[in-house]
Amino acid sequence: MQQLPLAISSPAEPAFETFVAGANSEALARVRELAAGSLHESIVYLWGAPGCGRSHLLQAAARVNPRLVTADDVETLDADGQHALFIAINAARDGKGAVLAAGAAPPAGLALREDLRSRLAWGLVYQLKPLTDAQKAQHLRGEAERRGLKLGDDVVGFLLTRMPRDLSSLQGVLEVLDRYSLIKQRALTLPLVREALAAEQQLTELPRQRPTR
Repeated sequence: MQQLPLAISSPAEPAFETFVAGANSEALARVRELAAGSLHESIVYLWGAPGCGRSHLLQAAARVNPRLVTADDVETLDADGQHALFIAINAARDGKGAVLAAGAAPPAGLALREDLRSRLAWGLVYQLKPLTDAQKAQHLRGEAERRGLKLGDDVVGFLLTRMPRDLSSLQGVLEVLDRYSLIKQRALTLPLVREALAAEQQLTELPRQRPTR
């Protein structure tokens, strides 16, 4: 089923409190400790598929501890970036700071210089597992309830099959639906959801239309 593209307003700044852990509760706890300076390790590496939450955790940690060295999508680093991360990890191993890095694969599977791959495995390494549909559905219902909305099973199923599946996008869609429901003073039925998303899509396409002469 085709997913609907939407330009949703920017979500709130990532925070530990808004990270839905699912099966990643241990990784979340260790990253929080690293950001707080209380972890016994000074190097943590996270890996997983897009949408698993690794970027969320890196940004949340950086907000808590601006001195923490973070590196996301390490597989995309150029030679200078790899060298900088290599130096930062060595410093962290010597007790001078801490490093939180993330990528799409475990250290051994990264297309990076060999000495950097080995150093990324020096500390704690966690694979972030994506949330199940049931966990996403539970989160959506909880977020909706917090906003005073009620999502039926048909609405939840529609959102999980027709929208981008990462939580950031789903929460952005929920924001659109909340706003539209408030304007229309109607409950979030499936027809209203379709109407709201169609209206939002039209609004995002307006700037692309050039005036005729």
